[in-house]
Amino acid sequence: MSSLQVGLAVAGGLVLGGVIAYNTWNARRNEPRQAQPDTEQMPLPPGHAEPGPDAAADAPAPSRIEPTLDPRAPLGPLPTPEKRLRLDALIDVIAPIALDGRVVSGDALLAALPATRRVGSKPFAIEGQAQESGEWEFPVAGRRYTALQAGVQLANRTGALNEIEYSEFVMKAQRYADAVGGAPEFPEMLHEVARARELDQFASQHDAQLSLTLRARGAAWSPGFVHQRAGKLGFVAGVVPGRMALPSSEVGLPPILGLTFDPRAALSEDPAHAAIHEVTLHLDVPQVHRNEQPFVRLSDAAFALADAMDGLVTDDAGQVLRPAMIDTIGADLERLYDTLQSHDLAAGSPQARRLFS
Repeated sequence: MSSLQVGLAVAGGLVLGGVIAYNTWNARRNEPRQAQPDTEQMPLPPGHAEPGPDAAADAPAPSRIEPTLDPRAPLGPLPTPEKRLRLDALIDVIAPIALDGRVVSGDALLAALPATRRVGSKPFAIEGQAQESGEWEFPVAGRRYTALQAGVQLANRTGALNEIEYSEFVMKAQRYADAVGGAPEFPEMLHEVARARELDQFASQHDAQLSLTLRARGAAWSPGFVHQRAGKLGFVAGVVPGRMALPSSEVGLPPILGLTFDPRAALSEDPAHAAIHEVTLHLDVPQVHRNEQPFVRLSDAAFALADAMDGLVTDDAGQVLRPAMIDTIGADLERLYDTLQSHDLAAGSPQARRLFS
């Protein structure tokens, strides 16, 4: 073999080796980041304090001050969750059902309940006035009731109660009253439908659902990596693949924040190599009490995850956001909280949770 052939063979080998090395390096660089078996706490962005032992849901306690909300202040009292939300004249049509002095058992009331508890797209409910306490409640087996009332919600996120739904409510409530031997009294339909439209208009103008998107700068993330990093901020995996939640400090109340990513990655047969390029943080404003400081937690969680996962915080259009830009939303949000509270629909209250659902 001539020296020329030997030189060409060596050069070819070097080129081939370089190509293999580059492809190997490039594949490793683009491989989704994996969860690591460590116990370190995720660092918070500059200017944020470490969470104290009493921090709700293990969420970070920020040191930055919002325009009208001091995140360093202790959480105020939160509403006690109710097992069943009671009818309320503010957001429900209520039809009394007279029993003519009779007392009816809770077992009989439960047996007569309709198969479906909805009228069109609106919740339908029956309540009884307990003989012992005088309180209105959903019927309970073994208790006795002196009066009844049927109700249907005036509005929710599907829209206002309309004439057809009201007529369906009347028929369903009448059948129930006949089954338990009661006599219902229904309010005037046009008045209630007009009230429903007015409530729906108010709700549409004051409904707020905020979201921030976290996008990967370089390498994508695996589902395990996202779960590990978000878990250090207090998020827990949801029942639905690709969803996590930051629980409320009160058991039974809606989560403070939600986190979602591509469910196909979560359901992948090889999740270690499933690539996630973005996750989204959500805040359903009317569902969460303001004392939970949900907006502060939304901002802090987004930038803490961005630091730990090498990502960028953006809006829905992909525009990169900075903490100062997000903080300007705080003042508007505080005004929204005040408006809802002045209309007896404070964020996180049973009435608000039902209306904005």
